[in-house]
Amino acid sequence: MNVRLGPWSIRLAPRSLAVTLLLLLIACAVAVAAISTGEFTVPVPDILAALTGDGTPVAELIVNELRAPRVVTGLLVGAAFGLSGAIFQSLTRNPLGSPDFIGFTAGASTGGILTVIAGGSAAAIAGGALAGCVITAVLVYALSFRRGVQGYRLVLVGIGANALLLSAIGYLLTRANIYDAATAAAWLTGSLSGRGWDHAVPVALALALLLPLCAAVARPLRMIEMGDDAAKSMGIRVEAVRAAAIVAGVLLCGVATAAAGPVVFVALASPQLARRLTRSPGVTLASSALMGAVLLTASDLVAQRLLAPVQLPVGVVTAAVGGAYLAFLLRKDRY
Repeated sequence: MNVRLGPWSIRLAPRSLAVTLLLLLIACAVAVAAISTGEFTVPVPDILAALTGDGTPVAELIVNELRAPRVVTGLLVGAAFGLSGAIFQSLTRNPLGSPDFIGFTAGASTGGILTVIAGGSAAAIAGGALAGCVITAVLVYALSFRRGVQGYRLVLVGIGANALLLSAIGYLLTRANIYDAATAAAWLTGSLSGRGWDHAVPVALALALLLPLCAAVARPLRMIEMGDDAAKSMGIRVEAVRAAAIVAGVLLCGVATAAAGPVVFVALASPQLARRLTRSPGVTLASSALMGAVLLTASDLVAQRLLAPVQLPVGVVTAAVGGAYLAFLLRKDRY
């Protein structure tokens, strides 16, 4: 199905469009459930009144200051992880080509841990995580480059970098004092606890800036999935597109990690689940982003309610779900 927008024409697959709309509705439903439920239940009409400034002081405090910022941060961070995972899985043509496996999340974690040990503020930790992700990406890209960057080489170099960085994280934790080590270990788990609008706004700005770039490289990435030679024969500037996609994927991963910590498996599972639902031959960016938002927000809701009043970090739930999914993926597709 082709949709014309002035001089542009967009091709939409009906099933992909239906899945995307369904995921959007599920994300909204999970967000409402997360805001509404808890120790103090807020009915849906009261949520709407609080968001428009017409609610009671208690409802406005709970919705606008405590729950809504956490939910919005979860949606945005999940979308960023889902997009990042989709980009790298498309680039590497490998369902395991996720930032969790090719070193970028570990690089962000290393930067964040160094800042924690140095006694940095929350803003400094976020900046350290983003810087660590970018530096790691530059090194992995440089080491992978040999007359261009091939997907398998990027994965292999990334896995090696991931192992080295995880070793570095372990060493840093052993050398830190007990208080810094406890803070770093909690941050490494990944959590949305205590997240406010100051965490959500940077992720929203990053998504607003990077979504046009993601949209621009989406179609060329589909061509590159068929092979570099085939893409070049259709006029695709393979290395330029690949470099732009890597920049977008790395920044999305870095910003998401800076906001919520290294929440594992969201970037891995979201694109593959979206691909199976849409039955698309390649990775779809929009459905992957929405799937990431749904997975992270739903996991955070489970983390808050499963052992209430004790709250688990969301990274514990995503690790459990992601581990089960990875075992299923390996068994089903026999990688």
